[in-house]
Amino acid sequence: MSTPIRVLIVDDSALARRIISDAISRDDGIEVIGSASDVYIARDKIVRLRPDVITLDIEMPRMDGVQFLKRLMPQHPVPVIVVSALSKRGASITLDALASGAVDFVPKPSARSGDSLTAMADELAAKIRTAATTDVRKWRDRSFDRGRIAAGPKPRRQRTREVIAVGASTGGTVALTRIAQSLPSDIPGTVVVQHMPPVFTSMFADKLNGVSSVRVREARDGERLHTGLMLIAPGGLHTRVERRRGDYLIRVESGAPVSGHCPSVDVLMESVAQSAGARSIGVMLTGMGSDG
Repeated sequence: MSTPIRVLIVDDSALARRIISDAISRDDGIEVIGSASDVYIARDKIVRLRPDVITLDIEMPRMDGVQFLKRLMPQHPVPVIVVSALSKRGASITLDALASGAVDFVPKPSARSGDSLTAMADELAAKIRTAATTDVRKWRDRSFDRGRIAAGPKPRRQRTREVIAVGASTGGTVALTRIAQSLPSDIPGTVVVQHMPPVFTSMFADKLNGVSSVRVREARDGERLHTGLMLIAPGGLHTRVERRRGDYLIRVESGAPVSGHCPSVDVLMESVAQSAGARSIGVMLTGMGSDG
């Protein structure tokens, strides 16, 4: 029998700590070894208990989760999953946390219904299992640059002859940021599925646009792909690519999850394979479950 994944819960809300603990304790492969109401208590318990994974609320008193990550990861790297509110503020801070060493995030349910809590529990348990296998040693001794990287000049629009499709999940936000920073301005039209809920994807696209020489924005239904453009699939919607009169068009639509996700990497890549064929490249950065 395999050893359970040992989890430390960090949240200033006693109710949230209990809900998270009850939710993930249903999984026989996960053991909650402790909890902490602030990051100072968490720091001591991390050293003493040595958890395999930490769940972290990012909006807390005394020190927020982002500042805690910037202090924790260079000294004691451990996989961290952020548990964040589904709001613009929550999305912005969560993206900062992912850039500061967190490996993934799970939105807090907006309602206290059984269905939303069950879905959160299932998602959190799956991401804890993935996080436990993630190597975070790269964050050791790393200093965090607080300066903003200036984006280069944006290219003129030209018809793209090729299409690049990218799929990403856990750890993908950091990888995509590094890629966006190094892309040439004349790269073929690129479409990305990063597993994220609504609100997060538009803010993530804005952040990428600010550090890249290519245009980056959230995909819109009916728009044309062109060189020097990277589109991020909107959270909660599937994104496809169609060929029409020599152009590649974006289709964004609602639908049931495919391979457990919406947007789905499978949906995007299958559409690109059909519409662009040999003029396409598929890039799988990181995965979650079978999607991609």
